[in-house]
Amino acid sequence: MTLVINGEIKEFDNSFSLQDIITNLQIENKVMAAAVNMNIVKKDDWSNFIPKNDDKIELLQFVGGG
Repeated sequence: MTLVINGEIKEFDNSFSLQDIITNLQIENKVMAAAVNMNIVKKDDWSNFIPKNDDKIELLQFVGGG
């Protein structure tokens, strides 16, 4: 399966849930919000949401500044 994650093309062997993808990328402690094809996916739904081939995923983290 091919996904575009934060603008980078990533290949996955299986159909993973959004949570599995975040865990596989080792960024589970950083991601605060996720959108698939410009639609927000609630964090409670990440483990049940299965992206489709060629989906565009944005994984966002909040940073403080001043």
